[in-house]
Amino acid sequence: MGLPVTHIDHCTVIITDVALAREFYGKKLGLKEIAPPKSFDFVALWYDLGTTYLHLLLKPHADTESARHFCFHVSDIQYARTYLTQQGLTLEETVKIRYADRFFIRDPFGNRIEILQWEYKYDPNLDGRYLV
Repeated sequence: MGLPVTHIDHCTVIITDVALAREFYGKKLGLKEIAPPKSFDFVALWYDLGTTYLHLLLKPHADTESARHFCFHVSDIQYARTYLTQQGLTLEETVKIRYADRFFIRDPFGNRIEILQWEYKYDPNLDGRYLV
């Protein structure tokens, strides 16, 4: 038996400006900020996503740009496209996945965020390519 993982608890990314992070995540994306643990002796912003959390850690420098990302599943991808475009964000189209519509955005610090809606549950036996 492997590790008894039930779900992803949180994802952490680096930010360099607390006010800019709150503007983007709290106002533009409309996420709910919650208080981080009292025991922290460093600056961190936490957002409650319902079934998982997003943690933002203040550091002096942003991460280098890469393909790393986290993904927000949405219930209405067309609304998400319209809403994020109205917020002034650039939508980056990407490789298609059968039964999914998705695109990427970037936060002000260069972190990639995938926005995805599954039309049907992914079935690796039908839709998977191979294991590397």
